[in-house]
Amino acid sequence: MKVSDVISFLESLAHPSLQENYDNAGLIIGDKNWECSGVICSLDATEEVIKEAIAKNCNLLVAHHPIIFGGLKKINGKNYVEKAVIAAIKNDIAIYAIHTNLDNVLEGVNGKIASLLGLGIILVLSPKDAIFKKLFTFAPVDKAEQVRDAIFKAGGGNIGNYSECSFNAEGIGTFKGQEGADPYVGEVGKQHQERGDKDRGHISRLA
Repeated sequence: MKVSDVISFLESLAHPSLQENYDNAGLIIGDKNWECSGVICSLDATEEVIKEAIAKNCNLLVAHHPIIFGGLKKINGKNYVEKAVIAAIKNDIAIYAIHTNLDNVLEGVNGKIASLLGLGIILVLSPKDAIFKKLFTFAPVDKAEQVRDAIFKAGGGNIGNYSECSFNAEGIGTFKGQEGADPYVGEVGKQHQERGDKDRGHISRLA
């Protein structure tokens, strides 16, 4: 297992795009392609926690608070931030922070606190704007399910508490392959038309 595998799982729970603009969530120190020998979790990435990670043979530290919020002009060990950074780099310890993005999901920190308090209606009070993207793609009818599955496996189709969300429409499609194109159907230089035929379960060629 690589560090990137752990990161992929964490970001499936709380993607960095959900963090506040002042935050610095994500991989702060280390290489995502390192083999992961173990994971240690903490509130802060202090030098003491890094020493514990070394003792337990864990080369990935997942902290809630980022050890670095802004740029460091000097790294000479004069404070706990610089000491932690030096210790992590010298010992090949990756540090990943999952902060306000974990605060901003219902299954995250604030959601768990609200649940423990017994609150009945739990909602995100300030949803993030302009972070959702709509994907349009085209495929032959007999390949549509395969394309949808690939998109879902890649992390697409998640809206709130729902996964594998999609909308499918059938109709007439046209295209003309230009020089250098390699169309799945049709010929280069000729307009090609196809109609999606859900009753017959395949695409009917019109030209």
